[in-house]
Amino acid sequence: MTELSPEDQKLVTLARATRSRTGGPEGAAVRDSDGRTYAAATVALPSLSISALGVCISMALSSGSRGLEAAVVLGGDGQVAPLDLQTLREFGGTGVVVHVGDPGGTVSTSTTT
Repeated sequence: MTELSPEDQKLVTLARATRSRTGGPEGAAVRDSDGRTYAAATVALPSLSISALGVCISMALSSGSRGLEAAVVLGGDGQVAPLDLQTLREFGGTGVVVHVGDPGGTVSTSTTT
C-alpha cells in the first residue's frame, strides 16, 4: 500500500467500509476543503446510476462545500472513470490528491491537473 497520511488513510477506511457494507462494485470517499468527509458506494437502479465518486461529490456540493482536498476510489478495476475525473477536476480543481485502488489494499496516488 502507498504511504498515506492519517487523513487519507481515514478516507481509504471509509471507502472500503462503505463498499463492504453495501456490497457495491465501488466505494469512494472525499475530504472537502473544510475537512469534512463524505463516503458512498455506487448507486445502480434501473432509473438512476451514479458512481461512488459521483455520489460523494454530489453530497459535498449539496452540503455547501466549495472544493475538495482528496478523494479515494476503490473498485475492481483500480481506475477512475473518465467522467468521474472530469467531475472531480470541475469541482475540486487542480491539485486534488486522488488515491485509486482495489478493495484489498493496493492503492496508487495521483493529483488532478
